[in-house]
Amino acid sequence: MERKKITLPLTRELAKTLHAGDQVLLTGTIYTSRDAGHKRMCEALAKGEKIPFDPTDATIYYVDLLLQNQCSYRFRSPTTSGRMDAYAPTMMSVGARGMIGKGARLPEVEDAMKKYDGCILRSYRRRRCTSR
Repeated sequence: MERKKITLPLTRELAKTLHAGDQVLLTGTIYTSRDAGHKRMCEALAKGEKIPFDPTDATIYYVDLLLQNQCSYRFRSPTTSGRMDAYAPTMMSVGARGMIGKGARLPEVEDAMKKYDGCILRSYRRRRCTSR
């Protein structure tokens, strides 16, 4: 399967061109956060405060803790998207469009994706070396 090369931000029009099963290569700005960060951002939005970045057409990568693998280099791994399900509809309502993570999403998140033309991008960690 051919990979689609996408330059972020992920606009509404661009998101509409993606289909289930598409493989994509992303370039551009990707924000990282997990549940605690999403909670703080949603609390700030509820108070009418700004969040640390403009969420319009933003793509957010749901990251887990910093890990060190057998090859002794450090990388970020995807975390379970379901941890952000309570916050994803709010983030999409203010313009965030792409979400990178792993795992299933709740129906409420899927409904918000349809309403705001959001996009779930599944992330799969691949080991690039063998044990020594």
